[in-house]
Amino acid sequence: MCACVVLVVGMVAAINLAVPMLAASALHPSASALVWIVDTYVIFFACLVIPGGAAGDRFGRKGVLLAGLGLFAVGALVSAVAPDVVVLLAGRALTGVGAAAVLPNTLAVLLHAVPAERRGPTIATWASMTGIGGVIGNVGGGAVLTAGSWRWLFVAAVPVSLGLAALVARVAPVSSRHDRRLDPLAAALLVGACVALLVGIVQGPEAGWGSPLVIGGFACAAALFTAWVLVELRSEHPLLDPRLFRIAGLRSACLGMTAIFFGMFALFYVNASFLQYAKGFSVLGTGLGILPLTVPIIVGGRHVGLLTRRVGLDTTIALAFAFVGGGLLGLSTTDAQTPYAGYAAWLVVTGIGVTLSLPTLSGVIAGSLPPAQAGVGTGLQSTTREFGSALGVAVIGTVFTGRFADALPPDVPAHTVAQALAIAPGRAHDVVTAFVSATSLGLRVIGVTVLVLGGLVVLESLFARGRKPRTTK
Repeated sequence: MCACVVLVVGMVAAINLAVPMLAASALHPSASALVWIVDTYVIFFACLVIPGGAAGDRFGRKGVLLAGLGLFAVGALVSAVAPDVVVLLAGRALTGVGAAAVLPNTLAVLLHAVPAERRGPTIATWASMTGIGGVIGNVGGGAVLTAGSWRWLFVAAVPVSLGLAALVARVAPVSSRHDRRLDPLAAALLVGACVALLVGIVQGPEAGWGSPLVIGGFACAAALFTAWVLVELRSEHPLLDPRLFRIAGLRSACLGMTAIFFGMFALFYVNASFLQYAKGFSVLGTGLGILPLTVPIIVGGRHVGLLTRRVGLDTTIALAFAFVGGGLLGLSTTDAQTPYAGYAAWLVVTGIGVTLSLPTLSGVIAGSLPPAQAGVGTGLQSTTREFGSALGVAVIGTVFTGRFADALPPDVPAHTVAQALAIAPGRAHDVVTAFVSATSLGLRVIGVTVLVLGGLVVLESLFARGRKPRTTK
């Protein structure tokens, strides 16, 4: 089950390493297409993870898990052989649907398989796999991509997912089914709303912010989100009841989880290109280059609970956002001449914030709901994480594209580094300078946004407890 989690989460991180290869490939993707290649998987993953858990309850957790691994393999194969961007996006969408069926049912199978006294450690181990998946996705993805083509990333995923399916079929127990109602209309509305929102964000720099496509995307997103809320409010058994967000603590923690992953995956999106284009790292070196971010998680994760008890929940959350936002702002000051040690130091600062935030916010989400709704809490955590990831990639991709085009010399009209180098191969220095400028602006925007959202989370958390901030308990 843990290996399944690592597979589907690792793919979220690994694809970022392939962005420079994809940009220079025969597919010739535009800047917005590159963002969609990354985000399509994440959006379907985020929006369908709760329906995926509901399907497991209704049709059998083991069967839905096996179906998810099968869909993941088929989607990866379609992506690997894609002749154009449209087919690649279809493969990414199918892989995301498979991931949404896999993730919640791995936990459900585990909880059925272990005795009650082992459930706490089992859940903690399962949850840690989401962090380990990101690390393995970067390192493993970098190793696979040394073969020289982005297609190998998807090729490698096929035998892994099929091998895991064979293992699951052999060792996973069959659990009882529950007559849990499915709501495909609500799921479709949520997916449509998120895709429309990203259309408005991602297409802005290329189509123009006043274009019918962009305005229509935002308007469609608002209409579909409204329709989704109305459908769920009228449902006797909603998949995700919007009324849950009346709980202030739950609302603030979900916003916080979204904001943290917004910052993390915005960083992941530009980090791979920065280390390859600006620092000259190999693709494997790039995968290893993000590891300083994980050092605080490995070293300090088990001490977060003690810190929270000593300084208080609100102070811990405030520190978390200060470190993440501050780390991103620090990274925005680096350039091609900055020693890697300086870059790595800011990654460690960001990692401290991630270490403080994840168990703290997860605990608030879990503690805001009764035990009978533990599955809803797990689904909310997965949904907010993946939605924040998709939104972070979309926003930094949009900011980057606009700034990069403006920073290039007037006679080099391009929206990606690969396009610019193809147009002016002898002006690599100017292209890299424009790239670094765009990356810096993108990280500044993301860092400030994380700090602002963190302030809102802390204020909401204080309001929920009805007390003034304090530094000691």
